[in-house]
Parts: sequence; structure tokens; C-alpha cells
Amino acid sequence: MQSHLKDLEEVRELIQLYIDGSNGDVAKLQAAFHPDARMMGHVGPMDTYIPITDFFKMVERQPGLAGPNYNAYVRNIDLAGDAGVAVLVETDYMGCDFVDYFSVAKIGGRWQITNKTYAHTGGTPPGA
Repeated sequence: MQSHLKDLEEVRELIQLYIDGSNGDVAKLQAAFHPDARMMGHVGPMDTYIPITDFFKMVERQPGLAGPNYNAYVRNIDLAGDAGVAVLVETDYMGCDFVDYFSVAKIGGRWQITNKTYAHTGGTPPGA
């Protein structure tokens, strides 16, 4: 039980790295994601089926991308052994709301995000 609680806390910290990094700190994003991770989803007609490194570049080009009113909370973490999923609810990221589904895996003794799939749940991105 103690090991499972430790894993839950490590995954929560991993998702916090994503939250902190998504507004411009690419080093935190790189620490959170496996280098081969992908991101998938769409906002209206804009599809995002990309290697996670493309997301890093987007964040790096536009520091503060999330915006001043960005808020996020972890809704759920479900782990089994060295695999799991974390669900993050984001409000006002670029003027939009999202639910993110992160696949996570413990690789080499360290939890990493291996995939981000998101659903756009409201709002309109700038320039749309």
C-alpha cells in the first residue's frame, strides 16, 4: 500500500510539472514527458496529432501561452503496477477549457507521460 501511495504522489508531481511547464517552462515539460510521447486532439478544425516535441516548440515560441487566468486540477489518477492514466481538467488555457488524458508509465524507475490525448470542452482560441 505504501508503494502505491508513493506512486500516486509521484504521478501527481509529474502532472504538476506539465501544469508548470505548459505556460512557458519547456525544461519542466521535457522532464515530464517521455521523449517519444505524442499529443492528440483537436480544437474545432485544428487537429493536433504530433510528437510532443512539437508542443514543446509551440510553448517555447509563445511563453505565457496558457494565459494569466489558466487553472488546472488533477481529477483522477488510476495506476496498476507500472502503468496508468491521469486526468487533468484545465480552464482558460489560451481562452479554452480542456480535459487531458495522460498515459503514464514507470520506466527505469521514473514515472513519465507517454501520451497526451485531450478534449476541447469549451471556449475559442485566440485568432479563431
